[in-house]
Amino acid sequence: MTQAKICGLTTPDALDAALAGGAAFVGAVIFPNSPRHIDPLHGATLFERARGRAKVVAVTVDADDALLTEIALILKPDLIQLHGHETREQAERARLLTGAGIIKVLPIRTEEDFAGAEAWEPFADHLMFDAKPPEGSHLPGGVGARFDWALLADRAFRDPWFVAGGLTPDNVAQAIRVSGAPLVDVSSGVETAPGVKDPALIAAFLEAVRSA
Repeated sequence: MTQAKICGLTTPDALDAALAGGAAFVGAVIFPNSPRHIDPLHGATLFERARGRAKVVAVTVDADDALLTEIALILKPDLIQLHGHETREQAERARLLTGAGIIKVLPIRTEEDFAGAEAWEPFADHLMFDAKPPEGSHLPGGVGARFDWALLADRAFRDPWFVAGGLTPDNVAQAIRVSGAPLVDVSSGVETAPGVKDPALIAAFLEAVRSA
């Protein structure tokens, strides 16, 4: 059965909806440019209720050693999501610094964008295939862009992988059927405004995943 990650959570109500709906992963975005940004201390307080119920993911974008260390000490995530231009060597360093598992996001628009995926497999616990943001976007994700899910059909990867980008309660079941994704990730697709999660949309998204 496909499992879901609800990303960019900032309020208790939204987190509780994710946990009640059976989300396997819950994400804290630690990136000041994002409307979903929370600092590690806020994240530690908010996500304490998720321990043992879902894996806590700290989403970072080209984070330096100081920030990764702060996240590890304060938030204590299960996984670090690398959503920038990190190298495989930087992923290994992030794992060493934090003791957390690694999710590496690979932006996808065309078949050619899968070229580097295999080389990443030894360095990541999960790959996440996310839509490339529109030209000129100052955010690497969470903008509602999507790619052709059929590009993932019949691909095999070593570990369970995520499909992300433009998923909503209305289309996630189709995305799962077309791509065969074992894991899905949503952020803007369960919001009423940038950074404003809707518990009802979260519940609907998770129900759609269960029913897919």
